[in-house]
This record gives sequence, structure tokens and C-alpha cells, in this order.
Amino acid sequence: MGKTKVSAQAPDSPRIAGEAGELAKPKGEQGVQSASDSVAAITVAKEAVLASPASPELQRGEPQPPAERGPTKVEKKAKGLERGRVYINASYNNTTVTVTDGAGNVVAWASAGSLGFAGPKKATPFASSKVIAAIGEKLKSAWPASLEVIVKGIGSGRDSAVRSLINHGCNIVSMKDVTPIPHNGPRRPKIRRV
Repeated sequence: MGKTKVSAQAPDSPRIAGEAGELAKPKGEQGVQSASDSVAAITVAKEAVLASPASPELQRGEPQPPAERGPTKVEKKAKGLERGRVYINASYNNTTVTVTDGAGNVVAWASAGSLGFAGPKKATPFASSKVIAAIGEKLKSAWPASLEVIVKGIGSGRDSAVRSLINHGCNIVSMKDVTPIPHNGPRRPKIRRV
């Protein structure tokens, strides 16, 4: 004895096929659809979704003009800060200087590599003094009134970076060295033979 499938829908009630309002045939009357019929149904559904005004971010088509998108470039306002920090990272290969406000938000940064120094010239004291001069140009009169200097690394540019900060007339309140020191950690790399 074969079991018959009972559906929750009445056998003669039509079903809606898509947003276009087409009526689909009940299951028993549906035949094999051709490929062109299925492509047409997909395009009709796609057009219905694109035409709906409920979600403009999903609509595709013409890009919005720049005036409607909003500002593309954020302009930083030069304002005098009361307190700030200067992070000097002096490695063997480069010197990076970052100026932040009291909350830790970056105000300006520069590195010897970003100024155009290449190869072994990036880690020189001259390059690190030029990095401080470049940051001075970015900040102009917006230097923080009091600075905490945090130095990290053992590169040759760390001393000249601090000296050029003093020469720019910065009021250095505190200076901290946070160079990581191993307490007999992992094995050191083998000595380089030249």
C-alpha cells in the first residue's frame, strides 16, 4: 500500500512565485521548466529586489555623486594639546617617531624610511634628527605643552632624536626607556661571520 503525501496547502490554491506577482502552478501540474524560463524568473526576482526603495544600500547601478557620499578626506584641526607623548622607536634598521595626545590618539608620525632615506642611512643620527624636523613641520605650533618621551630600541638614532626634541623647544617632563631586556629568554641567534 502506497502512502500519499498530504500537504498543508489546499490542492487547488495557487502559490505566488515571486515579487512580480506571477502565479505558480500547483505541484502536480508543474512540468519540467526550460533553462530560459528559470533565467527569466531569476531576472524578474532580481529586478524586483533592485526596485524596492526599502534598502538603498543594496541597490546597484549608478554610483552616488561625491557630494552625497560625504567628505572623503578628514582634515586634522591644529589645536594645542596640554599633554602628549612622543614614542621613539630606534631599531638597527630604522627610526620611527610617533606623537600622541594624552589619551593615546596619534597626532603625527614619521620615520626615516618615509622621508626617503634608504638602506643603512635610515638608522643614522642624521636621519632621526630629520624625522623630528618633519614632525615639527606637521605639527607646526600645535606641539603639546608638556611631553613624555618614551624611547624603545638600541639604534644609533635614539640620542639624536631626543636632542633634536630639546632643540625644537619642547618641554620634556619625563623620559622613559622601555627597551625590552631578555631575562635569559630564548637562545640567541648564532654570531654572524663577516
